[in-house]
Amino acid sequence: MSNPALREALKRMLVLLEGERAALTTLELERILTCADGKMELCEEIERSSQAGMDEECRGLLDGVGRLNEINRKLRNLIAANVQARLSSLTGSAAVYGGGLRMREVPA
Repeated sequence: MSNPALREALKRMLVLLEGERAALTTLELERILTCADGKMELCEEIERSSQAGMDEECRGLLDGVGRLNEINRKLRNLIAANVQARLSSLTGSAAVYGGGLRMREVPA
């Protein structure tokens, strides 16, 4: 079943995700935020369009969108971890994401 509206929305999502990856690598905050808003809007459009069914091409595009979004998520997490490590080294404090649990000896 052909679904041109869904196909176009998925293609636009791929382009948007590629732009987001570029913005993440150059740390362009305004563009990152614009991409986040655009992703939310496109997700709503994709959900509405998918009600009419999905053909093989759309499934392939959806798979590509999912993989690219996962890559971008990992990149965001790496950036956040790098920033946290740098801040921790500057302040000499423990990492915020480190869990905070310490092992201690229990008296016998």
